[in-house]
Amino acid sequence: MALENLISISFTEEELIQLDGHLAGVRQLLQGKTVNLTSDQRRQYGRIANQNKLIVDKAKNYMEQHPDWVPRFLDKDEFDRDYISRQQIENRVQLLENLSTQLIDTKTLLDHDNYNNALSFYRMIRFTSPVLNQSMKI
Repeated sequence: MALENLISISFTEEELIQLDGHLAGVRQLLQGKTVNLTSDQRRQYGRIANQNKLIVDKAKNYMEQHPDWVPRFLDKDEFDRDYISRQQIENRVQLLENLSTQLIDTKTLLDHDNYNNALSFYRMIRFTSPVLNQSMKI
């Protein structure tokens, strides 16, 4: 009997097939619409901070209220498409990050349980069977 078991879960084969199917569907839906930046590109472009999001929102508001102020070199239609797509993606990113965190945290507890049980097993072998201990090189 385990001394400590932090979590106990299992997936049926049907659940794993469904999960993999849904993930494949998400990947297929995003194909051609997302990019993978290099680490240098991530550093170059960075992320927009909350304060800068406010600047973008305010500029969009001004552009909507005063279309004659928009410079000719700025493609307002493209700005609007980017703005809407960013909002749509942000909501999904938050959901996926939450799900990813839940999976990582669950895996962490499973790893903890497995590691502690493995250590208990090796300690027991070392204690009860010096011959096995030598052959297992523990």
